[in-house]
Parts: sequence; C-alpha cells; structure tokens
Amino acid sequence: MKNLLTGTAIVLLSGSVASADAHLPFAPGEGNFNWDSLTEFGEANDLSGQSMTMFGPWRGDDQTLAENLLAYFEQATGATVDYSSSENYEQQIVIDAEAGSPPDVGVLPQPGLIANLASRGFIQPLGDETESWLQENYAAGESWTSLGTYAGPDGEDRLYAFPYKIDVKSLVWYSPENFEDAGYDVPTSMEDLKALTEQIAADGETPWCIGLGSGGATGWPATDWVEDMLLRTQPADVYDAWVNHEIPFNDPAIIAAIEEFGFFARTDAHVAGGAGAVASTDFRDSPKGLFASPPQCYMHHQASFIPTFFPEGTELGLDADFFYMPSYAGKDLGNPVLGAGTLAFMMTENEVAKAFLEFLKTPIAHEVWMAQSGFLTPHTGVNLDTYANNTLKKQGEILLEATTFRFDASDLMTAAVGQGSFWTGMVDYTGGKSAEEVAAEIEASWPDQ
Repeated sequence: MKNLLTGTAIVLLSGSVASADAHLPFAPGEGNFNWDSLTEFGEANDLSGQSMTMFGPWRGDDQTLAENLLAYFEQATGATVDYSSSENYEQQIVIDAEAGSPPDVGVLPQPGLIANLASRGFIQPLGDETESWLQENYAAGESWTSLGTYAGPDGEDRLYAFPYKIDVKSLVWYSPENFEDAGYDVPTSMEDLKALTEQIAADGETPWCIGLGSGGATGWPATDWVEDMLLRTQPADVYDAWVNHEIPFNDPAIIAAIEEFGFFARTDAHVAGGAGAVASTDFRDSPKGLFASPPQCYMHHQASFIPTFFPEGTELGLDADFFYMPSYAGKDLGNPVLGAGTLAFMMTENEVAKAFLEFLKTPIAHEVWMAQSGFLTPHTGVNLDTYANNTLKKQGEILLEATTFRFDASDLMTAAVGQGSFWTGMVDYTGGKSAEEVAAEIEASWPDQ
C-alpha cells in the first residue's frame, strides 16, 4: 500500500507500537495534515516512560491502521501503547473487567455493551469538558454526546464514551452511466426518490435491487431500511423511544416506517425479481444487478462497505457512485444520517489513557486514518482533502452535513429483538404479512423488563 501523500511505503505493524518513529505512514510536516495539532498536543503531554494498554475490535488490516495512528500518539508523548484484540473481543473485555484486569482504554462498536459496563462501574466518566467539546466540534454534536452517555452505577447519566471512526448507512448506490443513458437525475428529496422509482418502473425497467439473505442473519438489511425511513418520517426522539422500548414496536409510527420500506420492497415492479425474491436474494449478490448489461436495477440501498461485493475492477466514482438517502422536503426533519461506528472509553485512571482520549480531539488523530482507508469522522476541524479518495470524502461530507446522527437501532435493541425477531419479522413482511401483524409479533417477542 502506498503512502497517499508522500509516496513512501506504509509499514505494517503488529503487537505493541514500539519504535514509533519507524512506523509513521506520513512524514510529519508533509502533506495537508494539521501537524500543528500534533505538535501542540505533544508539547502539553510529556508522558515519557509511561505506558497504557488498549483493547479493541480492530484486527487484521484495521489493526495495522489503528497501530499506525497510535504511533503518532507515541511519538508526540513518549508513551508506549500496547494494543491487542481477540476474535471474541466483546466477551473478553467483560471477562477482563470482572477479573479486575481491564485494559486502560477500551474500544467497542456496541454502545449497549458499553452502557452495561458503565452501569457496573467498570468505566471512568469523561467529564463535562469533553461533552462540551463534542457538542462544539462534532457535526450534529448532541447526537454524539447522546450516543456516548449512559447511566452509571448510581443511576446518573454521564458521558462515558468518545465516538471515533464512524460508518454511514444512509447511502443509495447507482451506476452514473446507467443514469445518464436513461436520462435520470440524482434525487435530492424523498419525494423525488419515490417519483424516480415510479418513473423507472413506468419505463419498463426495475428501480431497485434488494436482498435480505445473510445466512443465520437473514433479514438484517431490511432493518437498515426501516431505521432510515423512521428517521425521515419522525423526529429523532421517536427513534430513541423505539430503541429503548419506551414506545411499543407496533406503535403507528413504526408501522408506518415499515410500510415506507414496503413501497420499495413489496411492489413487484419496484424490485428485481419481484417482492418474492427479496428475502431469498443474498445481500452480497444483490448489488450486482447494477452492473449487468442491460442493468437489472438502477439503485441499491446499503452502507459504505458494500463496494467490497461489487464486481472485480469496479471503479468507484466512475462505474459506481452513491448519493445520500434523501429526507422528505415536506417534513422539517433536517438531514438525518443512520450509521454505526466505534466508541473509545477509559477503564482505569491511567494518565496515558486520559491523554489518549484528549488526543482523539485533535484533527491529526482523525486525518492520519482518513488518509489511509475505511475511516469517516464528524470532526468539523479536519481537512477533508486528507481523505484517501473522493468516495470517502463524499461520505465524510454527508456526515458533516447531518443534522442528526443515529446509531443502528437493531444493534442497540435487546439482542432477542435487534438480532432476532426484527430480522425474521422483516423476512415475513417481504413475504406478504402485513406491517401491523409483523410489528405486533416483534412487540410480543420483547423480553420482559
């Protein structure tokens, strides 16, 4: 992999980030990075001879990228960081916490698990200053403080986790060439998106490819659809109440969001193979219809990871592109974005750990990962030109333009629903059951509190 700004090779790392100077993928002072933020941070944080442990979900290539980032922190502070992960990292971090040997810093993509650790007293609160910083420096700041705020062992809500490295799900993928050949414009409102869907069908073509197949997890892609549609039809506090089961799953607002999904997935003329093929089509195969000749569909709704499953040789920005899943022009709900991501938190009062959470506030802590791959940030102080490619930059701009960000609801709900009856219920819905019946069955499956 080539250094995107200086042309030098990125060195792959494993285990502890020792000899940090040898592992900096971008030479300090070169490129469009905010190097001053690194210099200022280092001058304020001399941690020579000190160390911390860090445990997270990043393995393989992501571990290399994480350790590249940590090398800059080490260089600036003189501290040593020992990063580790495991295949069953979610279970391991709980085991370590219960055994009294937690890492100094933890990173997880499951806010619900972090909330559980906080309620049991295993996490240190980050304080009012960090909460204010997120409000002022992250786009849609209140969304991010809400995401990292949980009840502590005393029942009081505090900020415990710092959102870092975000994924965007509110995307619609398409082939620019197919759109141009057919004379279609990228829609800028949900009204326009629905009108385009009907226009494509009226032209005798198929607007959408949708696939819910995913082995034992079949149905999950439909949950993203429903979550996106709820954020476009109701205020965010309705979404939050739904996630927390403060309103029932069969509330009229939720039923309506399911039916919004049905406009796209339950109308035979709107989806490749007809509505009956939605549940049986594997989500990994579904977008391939965009690239068939002639095209089998014109649009595909999926998160930022889906190009992994595009045909080999597909060039993003040319053969495939995306647009923001638009909101309704006729509703005053801003630009909501659905997504996921990871959150960092302190499990000890280690001084290096405290400094690392402060480091995450600097632009450079975002830019050096932005310039490699697979990283998006809502930090308003970063230089967008440091993104590795235009695709990531456009996704980053969507995140910065968001007025509301909400984490994937199915990942926040109790597992029996979010990774169970919600999935199977969406399969039943695309198979012909009514939204009312499906929502009632999911509601009945919610475990007693």
